[in-house]
Order: sequence, then C-alpha cells, then structure tokens
Amino acid sequence: MKKTDNKEIKPGFKPSPLGPIPSEWAVKRLGDICQIKGRIGYRGYTIEDIVPKGEGAITMSPSNFKNGYLDYSDSTYISWFKYIESPEIQLVNGDILLVKTGSTYGKTALVNNLPEKATINPQIVVIKNVKSDVKFLSYIISDNIIQKQISSAIVGGAIPTLSQENILNFIFPFPPLPEQCAIAACLSNWDNAIIKVQALLAQKELRKKWLMQNLLTGKKRLKGFDGEWRKLGAGEIFKSITIKGFENEELLSATQDKGIIPRTMLEGRVTMPEGTTTGYKLVESGDFVISLRSFQGGLEYSYYRGIVSPAYIVLKPIKKIDDEFYKQYYKSYEFIGRLATAVIGIRDGKQISYDDYCLVKIPFPSFNEQTAIANVLQIADKEIQLLKTKVEKLKEQKKGLMQVLLTGKKRLTVK
Repeated sequence: MKKTDNKEIKPGFKPSPLGPIPSEWAVKRLGDICQIKGRIGYRGYTIEDIVPKGEGAITMSPSNFKNGYLDYSDSTYISWFKYIESPEIQLVNGDILLVKTGSTYGKTALVNNLPEKATINPQIVVIKNVKSDVKFLSYIISDNIIQKQISSAIVGGAIPTLSQENILNFIFPFPPLPEQCAIAACLSNWDNAIIKVQALLAQKELRKKWLMQNLLTGKKRLKGFDGEWRKLGAGEIFKSITIKGFENEELLSATQDKGIIPRTMLEGRVTMPEGTTTGYKLVESGDFVISLRSFQGGLEYSYYRGIVSPAYIVLKPIKKIDDEFYKQYYKSYEFIGRLATAVIGIRDGKQISYDDYCLVKIPFPSFNEQTAIANVLQIADKEIQLLKTKVEKLKEQKKGLMQVLLTGKKRLTVK
C-alpha cells in the first residue's frame, strides 16, 4: 500500500481532498457540472401573488419535502404572471431542489412526475442542466459528502442561510458515467422498495383511523354485539387520585406517541427536576394521566410504575374496563372533539382540570365488546409498527449502500 499524508492508499485508489477514491474517478465542483438557480432575496412574491389551485403554478417550498421525496398534494400556487417572469426557475422533471434557507436547510429532492407547471419559493434553489447522471447527483447531494459541506458553509443567525456561491464550490467524487448510472440504478431499487412500503403503511394508517372513528363510536359493530351503548360522564368511570411520598420511585414523563414512559427512555437532553420530588404523584401500571397544557387530547396511558409532576392529574378506573379500549379512545377524534366542547372557554396553555374532564360523556360498552374492539385496533397497530420497522430497515440499508457506493469503497459491475 502507498502512504499519502500518513494514510494508507489501497491499490487502485488515489488520494483526493475527500480521501482515497478509485483511480479512474475524479473530484468535481458542483459548479463544474450544473447550474444553480434561485429567486433573488426574500421578496420573490407577496401574499397578493398567491392564487387558488388552477389559477397559477405550484411554488415549491420546504413543506413539500417529505422523507426525501417531493409531495405535491399540499402546495401553494402563485399567479401565472409571477411564474412567467422568472423562466430560469421554472421546474422540469430531472431538476434537483435544495433548501438553502431556514431550519430545514440541506433538504434535497429530485423533481419527478411533476403534475403541473411549478416554480420555487425563495428558500429553495434549483439545480439544472446537470452534466452527469441526475439521479446519481441527487444521491450525492443528499449524502454526507455534500451535507457535511453544507453544515460547514451555512451562515447562522436568526435565519440560517446558504449562499449559491458556496453551493457551486461543493466538491464530490465523480465516477465515469456508466458507473454513475449503475450506482443510481442500485440505489433506486431501494428507493422503490421504500416507496412501496410507505404507500402500504399510509393505507394501513388510514384504515386504522377508519376503524377508530367507527368502532370506538359504535357506528360499526363487531359480529356478535348489538344493543345501544351507555354514555357516562368520564368521572363515573375514572377518578382522580393523588398518592405522594414515593420520591424514590422512577421519574416518568408524558409523551404523545409512547404514553407515560420512564425519563430514561426519552431521546435527547432530559431536564431533571430541581429540588425534592416528595410532592410528585405516584403512577401505577394501568393508570391514565391528564398531561397536556392544551385540550388536544392530553390523556396518556402508563404501562410503568413511577412518579410524575404534581401538575399532572392521575386517573384510576372505578369500573371494570379494558385499558386498551380507553387508551385507543382517548386518542380518537371523537374524544378530542368532546373534550374541546366541554372546555370551550379554556385558555390555551391552561391545564385541563379534573372537573373539565368529568363533564365529557364517553362510551361505556360492555367489557367484552371493549376487549373485542381493543383487539382489532391492537392488531392494526402491530401491522403499522411492522411496516414502520421495515421502512426504517430499508432506509438503513440504503444509507449503508450510499456510504460505500458513492465513495468507491464498493464497486459495481458495469456492463
């Protein structure tokens, strides 16, 4: 092996500013192989230029970037006049979009299956006239090779911003065109698999919503069940309890996606309470907690024993219930709507009181029907979770492939 700058270079590789690359590869600047176009400044258009769908062109914004792809379904439209006056940023299939301004800077996506005429807003630049395989370049820009350079070049402040001049100077490894195409085709296979699973996941999530809206309200009944459901005040089914003096128990936190969980399971930096926790309330497995300072649901279920802030309200069932039925019900539009009606005068940010909660009428079907409904919804949840896991696994596989294929560490056979 050769040594360059104290680094070993394998046979068939050569040194470069990006580290060792295959001997037949080059290092290019983005400006060498494409053009970068964007709206000048932040006054590309005003609110007066926004029009209804059908009366103008789509203007792409960072909100259109979803999981590495473009979602055209929820777009803003600007007048034909504003679209026509900037022909250099009119989009065509094969363009690459890059967010250059704002908190989502660095997001990128390939323009594909464009449904109608479109342009960009001032937060985005469009990469056009690419002198390489455009899919290969789109993968390069989304990879750490370019993303690290973006992070280094971003200008901070209230609004993070990336200059078009810096974008043009980003460098990347550049294989011969046949190898670019082979790499892009390989990674596209993973993209196609991810898209298919995500589409199936979206269908399952819609089905789960339908099941919740119908089964949790009694609009649809499972086989073997009939008769009207009783509606009781929430306070007739659950009571508020306060048990203190367990400061040595594990600290719990409320999350909207995982319910009540130990703070040790939280991701990122966790703020710990100052001073004593003597006044904290005991929560046991099977309890519900009114946790949010709003009325967008706010009831979370706990599988764990521990203590929570005294600002929270701990609820225990006083009737025989299926916990999973009410865990699902408290996440339904039905319940959130009823709670919002009951606390219509509440100030946003105020804690929901137990009295507010008790005003809400909630369904109380037989225990057996509760269990049957909960089982159906749990099966739906498991199907959704399996698909989410599959998507994440495919994404990890794709990420691993990008790390080795885009750097030349692994080579593909080129026909």
